[in-house]
Amino acid sequence: MSVVRELLEANERFATGFEYGELPRPPVRKVAILTCLDARIMPAQALGLRAGDANVIRNAGGRAADAMRSLVVSTRLLGITTIVVIHHTDCGLHIVTNEHIRGRIAEDLGSKAADQASTIDFLPFTDLEQSVRDDVALIRSSPLIDPEIEVVGFVYDVRTGRLSAVE
Repeated sequence: MSVVRELLEANERFATGFEYGELPRPPVRKVAILTCLDARIMPAQALGLRAGDANVIRNAGGRAADAMRSLVVSTRLLGITTIVVIHHTDCGLHIVTNEHIRGRIAEDLGSKAADQASTIDFLPFTDLEQSVRDDVALIRSSPLIDPEIEVVGFVYDVRTGRLSAVE
């Protein structure tokens, strides 16, 4: 069975007992979680969140530069008062460089893709905790984010499921 077919069958089961249709648009807990797209991270389970509690914004590395549009919408239109940045151990962006990623693209997809990739900063990093500090600082310093918004950062350990605060 194809993955898409499995997903659609799972969705049918989910929709049969669907009970979230009346949830309000703004998240109840007024929090936005910014984290990596890594499939090992399950923000709702790790943080005790239920449907409707939080906005969860995911991208490669959980990087703020890629998430600012969503963070602005969350804070300006949806009443978010807290932003939680979560990076994680064993992240794929921790072990690569822009040049490495661009080289793979050129090798796998050719020169046209390589030309387009040359303009993208994939936001790799060498220091995990510093990447959290950098993203928290980027959000806090943005004129698009109200200075009253609480912004905090953590590292999630993919081996233990534990969060560690980054100051």
